[in-house]
Amino acid sequence: MKSQKIDNFSRRNFLKTSILASGGMLIGFNLLTACKPEAVMPIDIESLNFNDFNAFIKISNDGYITIFSPNPEIGQGVKTSMPMIIAEELDVEWSKVNVIQGVLDTKNFKRQIAGGSQSIRSSWDAFRQTGATAKQMLVNAAAIKWNVDASTCKASKGIITNTNGDKVGYGEVVKEAALLEVPEDVKLKEIKDYTIIGQEIVNVDMDKIILGKPLFGLDYKAEGMVYASVLRPPIFGQKLESFDASEAKKINGVLDVITIGEKVRKYIQLGKKNWTFKLSETDKVVVIAENTWAAIKGKKALSAIWLDDTKLESTEDHNNILTKILDTKKSNIRREDGNVEKAFSTADKVVEKTYHSPFLPHNCMEPMNFYADVTADKIHLVGPVQTPEYAAAVVADMLGYDANNVHLEMTRMGGGFGRRLYGDFVYEAAEISAVIKKPVKLISTREDDMTTGIYKPSVKYRIKAALKDGKVTSYHLKEAAIGSNMYGSIPNFFPAGCIPNYKVETGNYKSNITTGAWRAPYTNFLAFAEQSFFDELAIELNVDPIQLRIDLLQNVKETDDKRIEYSGQRMEDTIKLVREKSNWGKTPEGVYQGFAAYYSHNTHVAEIAEIQLKNGLPIIKKVTVAVDCGVVVNPSGARNQVEGGVLDGIGHAMYADFSFKNGKPEYENFDSYRLIRMNETPQVEVHFVKNNLSPTGLGEPGLPPAGGAVSNAINAALGKRMYKQPFVKELKKRNVLG
Repeated sequence: MKSQKIDNFSRRNFLKTSILASGGMLIGFNLLTACKPEAVMPIDIESLNFNDFNAFIKISNDGYITIFSPNPEIGQGVKTSMPMIIAEELDVEWSKVNVIQGVLDTKNFKRQIAGGSQSIRSSWDAFRQTGATAKQMLVNAAAIKWNVDASTCKASKGIITNTNGDKVGYGEVVKEAALLEVPEDVKLKEIKDYTIIGQEIVNVDMDKIILGKPLFGLDYKAEGMVYASVLRPPIFGQKLESFDASEAKKINGVLDVITIGEKVRKYIQLGKKNWTFKLSETDKVVVIAENTWAAIKGKKALSAIWLDDTKLESTEDHNNILTKILDTKKSNIRREDGNVEKAFSTADKVVEKTYHSPFLPHNCMEPMNFYADVTADKIHLVGPVQTPEYAAAVVADMLGYDANNVHLEMTRMGGGFGRRLYGDFVYEAAEISAVIKKPVKLISTREDDMTTGIYKPSVKYRIKAALKDGKVTSYHLKEAAIGSNMYGSIPNFFPAGCIPNYKVETGNYKSNITTGAWRAPYTNFLAFAEQSFFDELAIELNVDPIQLRIDLLQNVKETDDKRIEYSGQRMEDTIKLVREKSNWGKTPEGVYQGFAAYYSHNTHVAEIAEIQLKNGLPIIKKVTVAVDCGVVVNPSGARNQVEGGVLDGIGHAMYADFSFKNGKPEYENFDSYRLIRMNETPQVEVHFVKNNLSPTGLGEPGLPPAGGAVSNAINAALGKRMYKQPFVKELKKRNVLG
């Protein structure tokens, strides 16, 4: 397993490291000038008189602290958990902390990204060291004031005391602390002494969400702002030939109809294609209006002629293409251990299965939107985006502005799941504003998002294993994907290192249909395929499915292979925890269990799904989950992430389907696209492995094993193996559900 590097925080590099570390926090020397522990949090904290200290912190005259959370809040809870870390080591009361979303600030913050479930993991050490160092400087200043040794002083809840009984608030010594050297070594708290980390902390935005206060991109408004709705090609690969806006302009509230695309074409022609594949080179028609309704209605009234410049693809074509990729000998070998073919030739038995998943849209609850105001000297951007730094840089480059003249404010996001990694809607809003020379809010409808968006690739996996003398001796995984080569780190995930002869190959087909990251990229479908396959191997070997995984993991525990991403021991501990908590194999008659375990985003997760039959139909009643994510910063937020990931994984594995006909999506809205419903959601019981290791990701790892656990439970209940998602459609096709 790869070791995690921890930076050496010296006196010289303290300030530098704190801002270079991903999402790191820099605390100024004049921090906490008036911390009053006896004060009571007012109803309206924003009415207090706050003093600016730096880009990260404000302190009010009443002693309350405002921490600016630097990373985008996508629902993963970082706006709550990241400030918790600094407040813990700084030793202040959480009841006196107010959290505000920070703006894009490339000088003071790093890795302002919501993606890969890495925000907490990449900021953990920097945040703790920063808080602890600032606290120690305040303690040292108090010691000098009292003419005592600093070792006789301690800090708690914003108050410093010594063995003589003296007491002083942080604010009373902060100016003196600013004159001191940054200490070389500081002592971090022991986990047993935590008072904030590990506590059930309510989401800092909860009250505003419940009361409907403006937090999301769609809530944002500015004086003089107009609205824009964009007509994009209905079929992927088409280009605009002409359009008629006469009917649209008759609609009350419509101000103008324009086209955009010139800036994008020039940008792409200059070779600036990094992450801009969603920037279509064709012109798009834009309706400018006084309100959202007029903009949307005006777009529907447009008449446009689009030209095809490529083969129009259908789902049947994609299925044939994927099969052809699997059948061809030409592919990209991502990892190869031992002699796979020789092991197959000498095997007692060879097991081979193929698994298939469809395209899937992201279906964020809040459709894509963004605000842009492009003026002669600056660009003002506001909205929900997972990659604010990249989006701002592209806009500046595309429109010919200095990046320092772009101000981007992040709003809370109503879902992202990878869709908002791609800033096409940001670039469109900026180009529209540049053309009309007005502040504009770009808005999308559900139909826009579902039919002109970015999709999880359609993927097929063919998995082949050799069995010899009761053991798995060879393993060959081949992937075929439409539009995106999704191999990522999968060659070095389980079962890499567990099987002596091991090979992973990938192949892809470049399509006009835009594909990209979808919650838990690479593993969201692969985990189902592999974990279903290992259950079949367990049956062939006549061993318990859980024991098969544990036995295989013994082979990787002492590995010196630095390519291996997961920990055999941590995975085994996680599996044993879920086996214990779920009463594996000891459930009442009529309750059928299915197991799956997977490692992704640096986190080990094991799940056991329970199914009961009602009138012959499988009903998912409960999912027990064990998670090793290191130290759990905020248990309530952590559980929410795991529960959401499990339900998301179950819902899409069971019901979600998406198809194309002649290049056009066949689903436009939720009246035809199937999502899991409230009465179909099972109980999700979450247990965390307790250890003192650094935190790892939680926004995505709960999703991948869910499909495999449910699939294996279905097989236990019905004796039917699932090889294709969605399961309900497949069961109906086999006349199991009627």
